[in-house]
Amino acid sequence: MKKPSILKPPFTTRFKAAWSVLALTACLSVGSAQAADQGARHHAKGEYDSVTAIYEVVEGDELIVIGERFQVPLDTLKAENHLTSDLIKPGQKLTITTDARTVSTQNKTREASPTQAQAPEHTPDDPLSAWNDGPAKQAIMAFVKETTTPGSPTFVPPAERIATFDQDGTLWVEHPMYSQVVYCLERIPAVVKAKPELAQEEPFKTVLSGDREAIAKLPMDDLIKILAATLTGMDVDEFNAEAEKWLATAKNARWNRPYTDLTYLPMQELMEYLRAKGYKTYIVTGGGQDFVRVYSESAYGIPPEQVVGSAGETKYGYRKDGKPFLTKEPKLLLNDNNAGKPEGIHLMIGRRPQAAFGNSTGDRQMLEYTKAGDGARLSMILLHDDAEREYAYGPAQGLPDTKVGTFTQALYDEAQKQGWIVISMKTDWNRIFAFEEGQD
Repeated sequence: MKKPSILKPPFTTRFKAAWSVLALTACLSVGSAQAADQGARHHAKGEYDSVTAIYEVVEGDELIVIGERFQVPLDTLKAENHLTSDLIKPGQKLTITTDARTVSTQNKTREASPTQAQAPEHTPDDPLSAWNDGPAKQAIMAFVKETTTPGSPTFVPPAERIATFDQDGTLWVEHPMYSQVVYCLERIPAVVKAKPELAQEEPFKTVLSGDREAIAKLPMDDLIKILAATLTGMDVDEFNAEAEKWLATAKNARWNRPYTDLTYLPMQELMEYLRAKGYKTYIVTGGGQDFVRVYSESAYGIPPEQVVGSAGETKYGYRKDGKPFLTKEPKLLLNDNNAGKPEGIHLMIGRRPQAAFGNSTGDRQMLEYTKAGDGARLSMILLHDDAEREYAYGPAQGLPDTKVGTFTQALYDEAQKQGWIVISMKTDWNRIFAFEEGQD
């Protein structure tokens, strides 16, 4: 059966609307993502003199990463040093008015800090050992006790115990760029190899050039072509195989580890704890449903049928040997972001969650929907406020602004008003990744 072309417009209006958010994110973040990832690998290791408030730039430093280390917004850093661009050079002196310390000093302070001390080993008495004792951990424990103890006025029957989790930024690292966007960009050479004539066509020519600045300037229609070329037009089995192959070899530049190693240990503990208490855990993501289903079971213990995400239509057909197969079509079936999350939950799960967890404006409606139910409900939202161990971004609470995983002050204020629990990565988690176990 001849496969349909997905490289020529018009794409369906619903497909373009759904993927425009992901495409826009790629456009806004791709220009700085390489710098942030490469700079984070060096982790801004220059010395900072707290007396003179001077930081000396070293080889490999990037301005955006220096700002992340000291939790100073990029615009503020540039204004303070009268910079008109992001370009810096080794030996350059930057004024940074902050209480930040050198990396070595920060590490020593963290070792001694009661909020970031090394976590104790797992014990049956503490299923959430990567969580510091505080309001967030206490809220989780109290909620589980109230909803699973027979005789409790807010007891929830096992069949109704549903917990939903956003993925990017809630269960694993989303900065400096969503992993699925990275996948799409890195798949272009294979797409062009299969169709050599695309090498001289835009936007593929620009992507192959490796010019991040030029990629960041690609128009929306070109970015949607990239997404369509890498996420649709092939059969489902072929897509799964390609995604599995990429995940097995691709590594995040900052930690030099596979993306599936960068899941958050505290959230893994939480999901395991909820499942042990009879809860069924679901991923509800704005990302591609098929993409997340490839690794959800191995990474999180969540089977593919418990992943709700943005999904395109498929078309039934037959191979030359008569075997049936499904082709991924550039037609939107479910846009699982913002209001699409509770809509997707109703469509795919059929029950309102008892608990929901997110980290950005895209999760607001899911948290609202969960909290609005009767009885005991738990809505929690993760604030990324730890630039040293992971990333710091908001712009809530004065953190640097971002287009990837935006957590606005308005969202923070709503959380306070609605009784959602804000999880501080910096103060509520004593360990972020499983591979940090046993390290000082």
